[in-house]
Amino acid sequence: MKFDNATPHLATNYDSQVSVTIPYYDAFHSETINLVKAMRTEPQMWLDTGCGTGTFVERALVAFPKTHFVLADPSEKRLLMAKKKLENAADDQVEFLKPAATQELGDLGKKFDVMTAIQSHHYLSSNERIKATKVCFELMAHGGVYITFENVRPMTTEGLVIAKEYWKRFQLAKGRDAVTVENHLCRFDTEYFPITIMDHLSLLKETGFSTSEILWYSYMQAGLYSIK
Repeated sequence: MKFDNATPHLATNYDSQVSVTIPYYDAFHSETINLVKAMRTEPQMWLDTGCGTGTFVERALVAFPKTHFVLADPSEKRLLMAKKKLENAADDQVEFLKPAATQELGDLGKKFDVMTAIQSHHYLSSNERIKATKVCFELMAHGGVYITFENVRPMTTEGLVIAKEYWKRFQLAKGRDAVTVENHLCRFDTEYFPITIMDHLSLLKETGFSTSEILWYSYMQAGLYSIK
């Protein structure tokens, strides 16, 4: 089957499938919102790259009604779905960019107080990831926060074996069939390319962020935030 984005799910069924594939996926959204609420002031400009079908921004709009959200995604179909989902938002609340991955974003003529990349950058090669992280840094306002959630690589070979089995059991318990689960796990290092938490922190420091912290970690997913 040919997919219309980097994920293993068609845009039309992404929301229904991601919750049975990624443990605690809803927590990625709620913890991101909770972190931004803990910052000093409500953000004026927020870029969500890899926005998918707009589910996260739909929630964030409720929490930050005075914030202007800019949405980017490499999938045109998912952007169209996001536009439909957010069609009732005011014009001064939501803006959509043309289809583009993070590393393809140029100078947008504005700086962002918050940038989010939720389950999108682990599809990038090493060079693409470095470029995407630099783009995020350059697009951020001073003092702004960059938040990313990704599939991550365990730090040891044995840890990887255990983590894959752990993740396999989660998906089976959610009703996915064994073949689908095995095919999904085989995508590791072939269709998505996770790095360790320590590699994430090193890259963020090398890019120039003044502060980087682990926000959340479970199974083979983690959330980190960095301040410019």
